[in-house]
Amino acid sequence: MQAQVKERGRGTLVSAEKLYTLETPQTVAAELGTAGFEAGTVRYGVVAYRLVYRTVDPHGRPTTASGLLVLPLGSESRLPVVSFAHGTGSHKRDSPSMQRGAFVPAPVIAHAATGAVGVAPDYLGMGTGPGLHPWMDIGSETTASLDMLRAARAYAPRTGHVLERNVMVTGFSQGASAALGLGRALEAGEDRWFRLAALAPVSGAYDFGGAELPALLEGRLEPKSSVLYAAYTLVAFNRLHHVYDSPGEVFRSPYASTVEALFDGAHTGEQLMRGTPGTLEELLTDHGHELLTHPTGAFAAALRTTDAVCTDWAPSAQVRLYMASGDEQAVTANTEHCQAALLRNGVDARVVDLGAVDYQGSRHLGSNVAATSAIVRWFDVLRQR
Repeated sequence: MQAQVKERGRGTLVSAEKLYTLETPQTVAAELGTAGFEAGTVRYGVVAYRLVYRTVDPHGRPTTASGLLVLPLGSESRLPVVSFAHGTGSHKRDSPSMQRGAFVPAPVIAHAATGAVGVAPDYLGMGTGPGLHPWMDIGSETTASLDMLRAARAYAPRTGHVLERNVMVTGFSQGASAALGLGRALEAGEDRWFRLAALAPVSGAYDFGGAELPALLEGRLEPKSSVLYAAYTLVAFNRLHHVYDSPGEVFRSPYASTVEALFDGAHTGEQLMRGTPGTLEELLTDHGHELLTHPTGAFAAALRTTDAVCTDWAPSAQVRLYMASGDEQAVTANTEHCQAALLRNGVDARVVDLGAVDYQGSRHLGSNVAATSAIVRWFDVLRQR
């Protein structure tokens, strides 16, 4: 009975706070432009809220999470839904509901400005959520995303709106895998109302164990990105799966005594950059390198679960996989492997290569900007059918 009560509580709205209003399409366009995003699809002003809602942690225990809800102004009362899952961040503020005029919330605003409801979970341990963020844990990313949709549906009538059943799902980088996890849950009928209508992940590490980690270790990613992702992988997976007994087993001095604290949600990306070395050789012990090269035990099992987002289901909704040639953070083999896995399951997912895109010197970040414009247009076309 207690488990049923907890399950019924998932998605319950705890609080809602209006964050800002962009009253006209022109102000929305300016906001997107500030963040470096295209504004050619803007048709509505928008209003943004932070929702806090009940969900569960990776062990199924009750907790809360926050997320961003963006509604179009002057639109129809019944609205289509777009769920966006954001990329990797280290600070709790690196999340959609905690920023404005910035890279992270821009895709949510862009979708809402076409007349959809933009819904974006901050993830567990991000935004106003308590505790540490379980990075690349598909299970909790999925529950946080699904419960954010439920909270949005509960709040929408207070604004005079009703959310449609069909959800178009997208996400970038870490959020690309989260988007696939949410899509899988929706198609499995894990919610009685929402259904998957389309799926458009961007530049994901879908084959994290089979493609991303080998590329990282072989020097095929940008060196500093390799250091940060290696550190985050070991620290975050250890919190859930006991990868090592003490940091000194996997991290060299002096980082063994400092690196775990860098991923506590209170340190900024700049602090993370300053607090880590420039190369993997300076960061990892031989044992740490071996763990990432040949994962075993609970770590290997966790990676198999992470990598199952493309392999263990067959979406019936339309799927497009967006990527950028020369991505320096998420090797494109991830997308190739995901497409091949879906095809083996009978799904012909189109890969959209965005080309040599750039945002502040990064093709990885540039893929989010370019893909947002393409996905906004694709979703808009699908809604007109």
